[in-house]
Amino acid sequence: MPHWTKLVAEKKQRQLKSIPQEWIVSPPPDSTLDVTGFPETCGLLTAREIEITNTSVDLLLQKLACGEWTAVDVTTAFYKRAIVAHQLVNCLTEIFVDRALARAAELDDHFKQTGKVVGPLHGLPVSLKDQLCIKGLETTMGYVSWIGRYAEKNAVLVDVLIECGAVPFVRTNLPQTVMWPESFNNIFGRTTNPYNRSLTPGGSSGGEGALVALKGSPLGVGSDIGGSIRIPSAFCGLYSLRPSYGRVPYCGALNSLEGQDSVHSVFGPMTNSVGGVKAFLKAIVNAKPWLKDPLAVRKKWQEDEYNLTDHGSGKDLCFAIMWDDGVVVPHPPITRSLEITKAALERAGHKVVDWKPTNHRLLADTTRNIWNAASAEDYMITTSVTGEPIIATMELDNSNAAAPFRPKKVGITAYQLWQVQKLRRDIRKEYLDHWEATVSETGTGRPVDAIICPASSYAATPHGKNRYTNYTTVWNALDYPAATFPVTTVDPTLDAKKPRHVFYDDFDKAIYDMYDLETFKNAPICLQLVGRTLEEEAVIKMTEIVDGALAAAK
Repeated sequence: MPHWTKLVAEKKQRQLKSIPQEWIVSPPPDSTLDVTGFPETCGLLTAREIEITNTSVDLLLQKLACGEWTAVDVTTAFYKRAIVAHQLVNCLTEIFVDRALARAAELDDHFKQTGKVVGPLHGLPVSLKDQLCIKGLETTMGYVSWIGRYAEKNAVLVDVLIECGAVPFVRTNLPQTVMWPESFNNIFGRTTNPYNRSLTPGGSSGGEGALVALKGSPLGVGSDIGGSIRIPSAFCGLYSLRPSYGRVPYCGALNSLEGQDSVHSVFGPMTNSVGGVKAFLKAIVNAKPWLKDPLAVRKKWQEDEYNLTDHGSGKDLCFAIMWDDGVVVPHPPITRSLEITKAALERAGHKVVDWKPTNHRLLADTTRNIWNAASAEDYMITTSVTGEPIIATMELDNSNAAAPFRPKKVGITAYQLWQVQKLRRDIRKEYLDHWEATVSETGTGRPVDAIICPASSYAATPHGKNRYTNYTTVWNALDYPAATFPVTTVDPTLDAKKPRHVFYDDFDKAIYDMYDLETFKNAPICLQLVGRTLEEEAVIKMTEIVDGALAAAK
């Protein structure tokens, strides 16, 4: 077999050839950090294509469904913008223009002949994280060992999206192993944050985060085992949803740690509007994915749950704000965004109480112990085919920095794993009881309706510095659905560093010491809204309510 670097060079050459030459632009120099305005000023997109790519998912679907815009026009517009985005932040892996446009043309023909849409996502271009297999295309998932492996069939979610009328049109970058909250691998390299290219877009769905932030895709599908949808969405200013296990089909997709059946990875949407989150989930669950994936939950879209029948029909809701998790105190912009959200909700007539976190450190440690039971072996076996090195740091200088997301070399026995899983089960019961007990402080006769909390202790960090994910990982451990929503951006006048004299421990102090305004300049700030297991409809509706309250308060 050729040396792994030769395989990479050949793969990169194939990727380059898949980009239409007429879509190549002259990107700004690396010293230009904020590139969010470039796609509209580079001269490649027409005024109409700029209008199309600036349109929300809801409105796009309306215009496609009435025939005002064709699937070919919409797919072309987003494809051009996606290719521009890629030249700015290196976000794409697989590019298949002819195939996507042929699919869009089929949809237009169907609409012309019948006057009807194929499904609820008719004509909508959808980008996919590089785990979702598409028949006839390579899916490397950032592993050199998987170059040259062409899928024999689609992942179930790809089939469901096609059945719903969507147009899969690009696949996006991620870290080697996918088990890292940044996006760098030995094949495609590093994805950067479009708001500030010296910062990470997060991970592991960082290619999606950067692409959707640049409006190179109206809706992307990321995956999340410990925050991999919500972290890049938070770092890139997006709406997203981490659903509960089984709500969205995973069958036929590639992954690390396959066979680890305790804390599952899930697929979910990343988009520029909460309406896009709803459109995705409603379409997927109404397509009965349980008939194609044996692990998919048999639950169609529940309109009564969306109308908050279990939450007083949405009147006088009680939200709980978690100011910190008892492990790491968030940076000033995160705390300010919580304050903004609290004030907006109270102004809208809702009650806000404080959430007291319980066992968050133990929950996150337990989750990592489950993953690390055999993850070192998993990575070693996968990379040994080519001798590709396992990436130990996402630092720019490839220094020997600590590798917080790499396991120790030795795993644990099956019996030891069972004890860890038993501990997680017991903590889940404690957390359920803890939530139920809040009925005594809400004044609504119900426990807290939803938790609002940071999606990270900081805004997007410099490359290699995203070292703490517990703010998202605990909800994976509990299997609670969680949405992200944008609040503000780092502000040099409002977010000055405040002196602190008491710290939880040295790690908390190290995170505090990371903060300075210049480093985090222009970074978006998002928060999470967390509900109960399989309560996606209610989480989406309550996110709409919070989003509306924030808009009204501006």
